[in-house]
Amino acid sequence: MKTILNTGVVGLGRLGSQYARYLSSRVPGARLHAVADVRPKVARAIAAETGATKVYGGHEELLGDPDVDAVVVMTPTKLHGTVVLAAAKAGKAIFCEKPLSLDLKEARAMKAAVAKQGVFFQLGLMRRFDRAYAAAKRRIDDGAIGQPILFKGTAKDPFPPPVDFVRPENSGGLFMDMGVHDFDIARWFMGEVTSVFSVGSSTAYPEIGRVGDAENGITLLNFANGNIGEVHLSRTGIYGYGIHTEIVGTKGTIQIGYDRETAVRVMTEGVIAHDTIPGFYERFEQAYLSQLQNFVDNVRLGRPAPINCDDGIAAQKIAMAATRSWHSGRLEKVAP
Repeated sequence: MKTILNTGVVGLGRLGSQYARYLSSRVPGARLHAVADVRPKVARAIAAETGATKVYGGHEELLGDPDVDAVVVMTPTKLHGTVVLAAAKAGKAIFCEKPLSLDLKEARAMKAAVAKQGVFFQLGLMRRFDRAYAAAKRRIDDGAIGQPILFKGTAKDPFPPPVDFVRPENSGGLFMDMGVHDFDIARWFMGEVTSVFSVGSSTAYPEIGRVGDAENGITLLNFANGNIGEVHLSRTGIYGYGIHTEIVGTKGTIQIGYDRETAVRVMTEGVIAHDTIPGFYERFEQAYLSQLQNFVDNVRLGRPAPINCDDGIAAQKIAMAATRSWHSGRLEKVAP
């Protein structure tokens, strides 16, 4: 067993910077050894804040550092494949943020490289590590609601990200970037998805439509076991960040999610009000931390990854089929 895992973070955007902070002080068994970003000023600032020993301008230099045991890939999705393939060749343990890739051929190449080099790989789909989702999974597996027969997922951002981000060539689009979480959770709770039908629109932010994406989308799911589901994705939540999931079973229903950040309600004449969840970081900080801790412990203890390339490819296939359906206006099969 390795006592301390020397980690390197590639990509220091909003979440990548948080991961660097976590690894520097809040993940027992890990040491933040190096950070890399194409923006030297950002990389130096995060290194100074976290105490990272080495600062690199790109993933190649970081992966060439013999003291790096594991790499955390937090680049834009379109660069995941490049970094993961290089990390596998370098023999590093790999944590890669979702989605696995925007291209199915590349995703399969990533899986093949990981297998060929025999390196550890774990995909970041943090909802599985959220206490509420994990508790619901245990209750369902224990038979609390009987046989699950209907899945309903809703994900709402209060406002859209910059237009350059939502471009499908950069993010994969609404059904990939946002939907991959719900598609993964749907598989986790209900089993494999065989076909989908999607609709989408861009009314509040027509500029999103002009670059080929949607601000709101709905995908209907058909599962291999004959059950059904629905996923609603929105970049017009307005009031706050909202993630809700409902699984209906033959003997009951489980609901996951909440809208109130603090346990305070203000009651005045004709009005009962409370605050809302500001964003994804506030809602899922515990899950992000638990996910990184799980990755570090798995590598140190030689345990298998709970979320691997196969899970990433499966969720990616559903997202790709959902996107195709939106464009074609037809039911689309999920690639077997």
